Amino acid sequence: MPKYTVHVRGEWLAVPCQTGTNTVRWLGKEAVRRYMKNKPDNGGFASVEEVKFCVRRCKGLGLLDHDDTLEDTLEDNEFVEVVIEGDVMSPDFIVSKLEGFDLYSKYQEPEKDIYLDGHSLTTEDLINLGKGLYKIKLTPEAEAKVKQSREVIERIVKEQTVVYGITTGFGKFARTVIPTSKLKELQVNLVRSHSAGVGKPLIPERSRMLLALRINVLAKGYSGISLETLQQVIEAFNASCLPYIPEKGTVGASGDLAPLSHLALGLIGEGKMWSPKSGWADAKYVLQAHGLKPITLKPKEGLALINGTQMISSLGCEAVERASAIARQADIVAALTLEVLKGTTRAFDTDIHAVRPHRGQIEVAFRFRSLLDSDHHPSEIAESHRFCDRVQDAYTLRCCPQVHGVANDTIAFVKDIITTEINSATDNPMVFAERGETISGGNFHGEYPAKALDYLAIGVHELAAISERRIERLCNPSLSELPAFLVTEGGLNSGFMIAHCTAAALVSENKALCHPSSVDSLSTSAATEDHVSMGGWAARKALKVIEHVEQVLAIELLAACQGIEFLRPLRTTTPLEKVYDLVRSVVRPWLKDRFMAPDIEAAHRLLVEQKVWEVAEPYIEKYRREHIPESRPISPTAFSLDSLRMNKCVGTDHSDQDEL
Repeated sequence: MPKYTVHVRGEWLAVPCQTGTNTVRWLGKEAVRRYMKNKPDNGGFASVEEVKFCVRRCKGLGLLDHDDTLEDTLEDNEFVEVVIEGDVMSPDFIVSKLEGFDLYSKYQEPEKDIYLDGHSLTTEDLINLGKGLYKIKLTPEAEAKVKQSREVIERIVKEQTVVYGITTGFGKFARTVIPTSKLKELQVNLVRSHSAGVGKPLIPERSRMLLALRINVLAKGYSGISLETLQQVIEAFNASCLPYIPEKGTVGASGDLAPLSHLALGLIGEGKMWSPKSGWADAKYVLQAHGLKPITLKPKEGLALINGTQMISSLGCEAVERASAIARQADIVAALTLEVLKGTTRAFDTDIHAVRPHRGQIEVAFRFRSLLDSDHHPSEIAESHRFCDRVQDAYTLRCCPQVHGVANDTIAFVKDIITTEINSATDNPMVFAERGETISGGNFHGEYPAKALDYLAIGVHELAAISERRIERLCNPSLSELPAFLVTEGGLNSGFMIAHCTAAALVSENKALCHPSSVDSLSTSAATEDHVSMGGWAARKALKVIEHVEQVLAIELLAACQGIEFLRPLRTTTPLEKVYDLVRSVVRPWLKDRFMAPDIEAAHRLLVEQKVWEVAEPYIEKYRREHIPESRPISPTAFSLDSLRMNKCVGTDHSDQDEL
């Protein structure tokens, strides 16, 4: 017998249908009848017949024809909404759509599996799990460890031993012993009461990452969860049943209690849940639609699901991976700007960076050489100004290896901490099966990822700060020798004037966001939890800083490509021409003013999807593999006897070096 889940005025109703030949009109009336039956005043209606309504799918909100049959229109267990004529839809709750919904508009069930053991997950793996590329399975070793730790919990319950969180209350109530008959109720109450977050729900990608990461930590076998319950969590993940998880509410110790409680709340069939099939609906109906049952919590299992740093760490994984992507591409964008501003490559000489051998600095200088080496990749632009009288470039060009380099090293440092964190047991108490005991500790404290993510925001922000200054140089005719704001008929056209203002606004906003959240602490839980990390805010604002960095560099990328237009017919190096062609595939040159926001968004998407890196990387890696001798073109920015002899031969007068 087919069954449909119908939303009527904020309530979800399961409506069975004996035959698929019934019409959409019948389904709407039956849902209204059931709604009225549940209301003391019949919902304000005298009869079903007087109610006028329309019916639409929850996913996509497509309207349905009242005369169509259900078997021709809907799938079994599909979610629909009855909209009663005259009702006003609440602006705070949209049945099927949420921020980031387009990520799943073409959702396909993954065909590949990833085996989790709690020890070997990478930040890249977690990003791919968030994208829905894998289903989860446990390794046999992980299953065995989970079983062993559960046996310890069962023995504690059987022997009625007093152990925190298993047979006692929580936080301030740690000394309150709970009767054996109420241990399951204790765990449900814990999840319900701690589900106190606020704010927008996490988008599907982030919810999946959070759920996957909690599974990975539970797979370590130090949490005391039963294998049966853990398998139910995995089944929900594999079906993409994602609980409603507000983004705000964690102080980062004892773990991310509020967001993880919302995660657990959906898994026990309460609160809201989202899936590609249903959109938002009551969790019990979403689970039911996927053939799943709500989890029935056993002793310790509620605590096992909610105690840990996985909110901070999962968002931290996204921050680290996005930071890595934009840092690589920042070098490419800056190299293109240097070409447009007719800068020199001498500042990237190997010997300069060998005497200050920071890894990031050396790598950035290498990338600049691989993109700008005019012997390997001839640049007509570089040749056009090789013997100009400019002594040296501004810091925003000359010092890219030093500024971009430390951003790269910061990212590497933070990635190491986050990788350790996502493969760490962060529960309390910890269950040590080999010792047959539980031990209370503080692994739930989020100070490590909190401090690291504050540092990440500070380090990556500088990519935007220096980029904004390069945008200024591109737009300022006294610095660029290009038309003001990179447009012809200035005055009639404003060109990149306000795009630069946008970049400046984002950089200024980042300065406030870079204030470390982890320097703050507020005592909670009646002074039981008297020092906290504030890591949730550290993670969220790090992501916001990185998004702003991406947007500022998108503006610089557009400005640099526009600058190229004024240097034609001269061409830059082959890899940078490829980058130019990529940008021009989505954004046409500026001949006169037009709506600019879509162009910035298009360039931003190229960076987020790492298209700029994909175009340039083959040239960078070929340069690395082939060990191409470094070219050192004659230039007035560096004195040598050879350059002196060359000057006498060509009769060119150069300015003396005046280093600052």
